Amino acid sequence: MQRAARSLLQGRLAAAAAAQATTGTRNVAIGMSFADRHIGPSRLEKQQMLDYIGFKNLDELTATNVPKDIRLGKELDLPRALDEHRMLRELREISKMNKVWRSYIGVGYYDCIVPAVIQRNILQNIGWISQYTPYQAEISQGRLESLLNFQTMVADLTGLPMTNASLLDESTAAAEAVTMACRTTKRYKVLIDPLLHPQNIDVINTRCEPLDIGVGKLDIDAPALAKDIAAVVVQYPNTQGSIENLEALIKNAHENGSLVVLVCDLLSLTILRSPGDLNADVAVGSAQRFGVPLGYGGPHAGFMSVANRDGRNSLARMMPGRIIGVTKDTNGNRALRLALQTREQHIRRDKATSNICTAQALLANMAAMYAVYHGPKRLEEIARTVHKSAAYLASHIKESDGCTLRHKDYFDTLKVQVNDVTTIKKRAEEKQINLRYYDDGDVGVALDESCEPEDLVDLVYVFTGKTVSVEELERERQEQASPLIGNSMHGRRSSFLQHSVFNSYHSEQQLVRYMKRLENKDVSLVHSMIPLGSCTMKLNASAELMPITWPQFGNMHPFAPTEQARGYTRLVGDLEKWLCEITGYDKFSLQPNSGANGEYAGLLAIRNYLISKGQEQRKICLIPSSAHGTNPASAQMANMKVVPVASDHHGNIDYKDLTAKVEKYKDELAAIMVTYPSTHGVFESTIKDVCARVHEGGGQVYLDGANMNAQVGLCRPGDYGSDVSHLNLHKTFCIPHGGGGPGVGPIGVKSHLAPFLPGHAIVPINGRSEGAVSAAPYGSAGILPITWAYIRMMGHQGLKKASQMAILNANYMAKRLEKAYPIVYKDEQGLVAHEFILDCKAFKKSAGIEVVDIAKRLMDYGFHSPTMSWPVHDCLMIEPTESEDKGEMDRLVEALLAIREEIVMIERGELDKTKNPLKMAPHTQASVISDSWDLPYSRELAAYPKPWCYHKQWPTVGRVDDQYGDRNLVCTCPPMESYQ
Repeated sequence: MQRAARSLLQGRLAAAAAAQATTGTRNVAIGMSFADRHIGPSRLEKQQMLDYIGFKNLDELTATNVPKDIRLGKELDLPRALDEHRMLRELREISKMNKVWRSYIGVGYYDCIVPAVIQRNILQNIGWISQYTPYQAEISQGRLESLLNFQTMVADLTGLPMTNASLLDESTAAAEAVTMACRTTKRYKVLIDPLLHPQNIDVINTRCEPLDIGVGKLDIDAPALAKDIAAVVVQYPNTQGSIENLEALIKNAHENGSLVVLVCDLLSLTILRSPGDLNADVAVGSAQRFGVPLGYGGPHAGFMSVANRDGRNSLARMMPGRIIGVTKDTNGNRALRLALQTREQHIRRDKATSNICTAQALLANMAAMYAVYHGPKRLEEIARTVHKSAAYLASHIKESDGCTLRHKDYFDTLKVQVNDVTTIKKRAEEKQINLRYYDDGDVGVALDESCEPEDLVDLVYVFTGKTVSVEELERERQEQASPLIGNSMHGRRSSFLQHSVFNSYHSEQQLVRYMKRLENKDVSLVHSMIPLGSCTMKLNASAELMPITWPQFGNMHPFAPTEQARGYTRLVGDLEKWLCEITGYDKFSLQPNSGANGEYAGLLAIRNYLISKGQEQRKICLIPSSAHGTNPASAQMANMKVVPVASDHHGNIDYKDLTAKVEKYKDELAAIMVTYPSTHGVFESTIKDVCARVHEGGGQVYLDGANMNAQVGLCRPGDYGSDVSHLNLHKTFCIPHGGGGPGVGPIGVKSHLAPFLPGHAIVPINGRSEGAVSAAPYGSAGILPITWAYIRMMGHQGLKKASQMAILNANYMAKRLEKAYPIVYKDEQGLVAHEFILDCKAFKKSAGIEVVDIAKRLMDYGFHSPTMSWPVHDCLMIEPTESEDKGEMDRLVEALLAIREEIVMIERGELDKTKNPLKMAPHTQASVISDSWDLPYSRELAAYPKPWCYHKQWPTVGRVDDQYGDRNLVCTCPPMESYQ
């Protein structure tokens, strides 16, 4: 009987296996690898696509596609892949190596209370974190509104009306302000307050040195302002916590024609005079205190706001970063969009105001929701509580024998002269408290929102040796002198956050509904594939995302003693080792917190290496004409002169032109910046020769890692001649895009460039204490667990297969589309890499249809547009990634083929040339159900051109008017009547 039952069971299992092989469905039982879940197509779908393009297997495809002389002839030496459960268990043990003490170090980083409703519904919500930058405004109105709230929050608190939608961090924002001031005034010297946070000084110095911008020390009390000073930069309050009277300084600066930049604490501005009220020109800072975890230094949203004195938005038009602006759609309804895009690197290239591309949109959204949730009254209450805690501690310090306060006006931070720092430190360690220990023997303490009465009791003990009870503390605080700093000469004089959005959603139910309403306006990866070329919108797996909210990672101060951060040390060490193995480089820096920042850091390494060799004259940077806009913008920031290199008709670097340029500039050549596979979507067969030729000319090779998703496990930049690359961990290695950030752009280098990687003023890296490009020593360390988890679960086989599947998916889609849309570039074998470009130029002449019309029409089919008009004008670039299954790719193909048929109907005269589904796209739900429908085609064709469109995500506004928005720039929440 048992033998018969066993035989029957075996028969059923065999039948199930056969059915699976026939249908292509997956085995979801225990033992299924993470790679199988990450990669979209099933085994059957994979084989169907291989058969369609004429290959037996993945290895045959990539052996044909990847040039033989660069192919990796070995397996990557990476740990064996783990499943999700085992990975989380291992990473949990690593996280426990971090010892999270109470940190009152300050220096721009403060513990805060992250509202659970925001953590759960924004930070842990794939609908918010998997969106792309809102270039397609009609399907991005939710996050555009949230970012407009962020801009309004910053503008109100700083008192300066023009602001952007986030920068990378406070330090890079300060550096951006300095270079903006120089561009505006045409002067090239700045004075900075020596009491800026040290990391701010470090990053400013790094930015100014290659640009020959002189940096001097500012004496606030007796400023010596020469006529060549572009700006003065002051920390407000300063790094020691003191609030200085800045009115005379600001008046003197303006009389001298210099700008005033204040580096601000956003929470303090709820009770302190705003920079605008002080008559400053620029305010920068970090929004970290508004509900964003410490994360060992990031990611956090930097900000910048500027004055609008001449009424022409002159500073706003010089401001870096993305700006959300108010405009209208084709129906005259209010709509939001990215404003003033002609300032940005993807258009202006080496003439851009900055190289910034990815910013910190997700963290800006969290900070904005924190302000929406609390509103102005609660924010002010939080700030006053923090200030009163500092004042209470100060009162005990004043009464003690061994301590003296260094200043009298402060918000939350005290600098204390102590007689016996050893005793103070011993007591602090006894209580597991981190303080700031100055070189002069003083001790700093910075209070924050999370400081409870029990914490204050411990701090009183640390500084005075006295033991007070919580009851005594509460009684003394009630008797505490009031109103303290708020109503002094430093107190705020203007209201803030009066718009209804900051005064309507103070219960959790209200806020959840508001956040969900915004989320439901946008297309993200939860709805459909986002086929943006050069963006790699792949799966962001839940298991990868879970650890970033663990307190052992989230609550670690970046300047805590390194012995408390052994978990992060292990995590960083693992990643540096693995990334070196994946790329063939010798050393990695994880400090750059975006791809553009990584480019900049890599070019600085090249520049400083050449200077160390006595070759300062080498400043020519060769850049192919197809390069990403950040490349020339980054080269300009490193004070290199950009010389373009032509492309041939295959989309490859024109080797003849390259050779001529190398020969012409052989005594001045610093570097070439090249992307591989090329931005034209091909594996160039001459890449090894290109690298060798540049080296022969005395230059270094910078290989942009934006397209690394086609190389992992197949070839390594460090093997075929590159000297330095940045990687986009938010592309290839699964950190989500977050609607425009965060990103991580670590750089890998060969050994000769390793001494020139970024250091850090507070936490030296490999002995290097200068040259920082980001505020924190390890950049956006708080999201590094995502990449660690991805590599740990994929292993060498999974990573290689991901690259192969990305290439297969792209070639499958390209072949299906090539008869309707010519493929602009293919390699000698007729293949593309992991992305491809559709030629749409002919449609303008034949039907009056432009590429933007196709992009907007795709919204009616439920899809986000591919990348438009880059790197080739009037074209679409598609990158499907390995995570999309065949069914989803087929739907996008069917949508594009259907749109091509609509263009044919226009060409034949069957559809009107001006009033057709493409020119009128996108069609909103409101327009389709309206009583009035006067368009010469059916509502069904407009809204439901394919069966799956009944389940699509609708655009919520009609086509936006870009020109109107730029002519009438509004970058804060408009008055409520405009919503009617």
